[in-house]
Amino acid sequence: MRVPGAVYDFDRPNEKPSPAPRRELSGIWEPALGPGDAIQATGAKAMPSDGKPEHELPFTPEGLEAWMKNKPAWGVRMVPSALSNDPVPMCDPQGFPRILLHNFRTSQIVQLANQVLVLYQFNHKWRNIWTDGRALPKLDDGLEPRWWGYSAGRWTDDYTFVVETIGLDERTWLDNVGRPHSFNLRVEERYRRIDRDHLELTVTLTDPTFYTRPWVALDRLRLRLQPPSFDIREMECSPTETAKYNKEFAEPAAGVSATEQK
Repeated sequence: MRVPGAVYDFDRPNEKPSPAPRRELSGIWEPALGPGDAIQATGAKAMPSDGKPEHELPFTPEGLEAWMKNKPAWGVRMVPSALSNDPVPMCDPQGFPRILLHNFRTSQIVQLANQVLVLYQFNHKWRNIWTDGRALPKLDDGLEPRWWGYSAGRWTDDYTFVVETIGLDERTWLDNVGRPHSFNLRVEERYRRIDRDHLELTVTLTDPTFYTRPWVALDRLRLRLQPPSFDIREMECSPTETAKYNKEFAEPAAGVSATEQK
């Protein structure tokens, strides 16, 4: 699968990489192996829900209880989509970090003097990452939960940009298979510029309420810089289209009648 106008690694297999610019992330980025490389339908790419022992997450009892309440349409606990309680198909905000762990396609990074903006193709969302040296707020100070959290970033060297995010709304899922999180979740993004045309993104999740240890959800996902003229297509969630799909396909497939409550 490819997007018209995009450039992927398989287009130029013998290309000699050019040096990476210092402290620079600006540009339009796509998964280097094509947009399908980061759809992550069966869960976070580094830890999919596939029944393999090495992909079992380190749930606390509270975290496991929360996961069992979610009804995903994918993964080992999948149910028919008409019976799912996934908030995203109904056009509730997917929030962060799910924006990175489900349908992560084209993103555009814009560097400003005091912040970094990340614009996402899926549902046309954006994030503000402060780079003015401010500390993240304290969770125990009556902090308002946010769909996209509170983010601060810093350069740890000339080619590595690290972002910490907290204060995330517990109603969001971590990924497409319903992994939950608590308000104590802390997300680390590590962007490593390896040459002019490539970034590697690693995402680590720490949530002592729901997981006994930190775990890596994305492990050096390779992104490729796209031409400045690249046109990012729309991917909007439409409630009317969702309702039509449910009525015509999802509900009949699940044996749900028009009058039956989900």
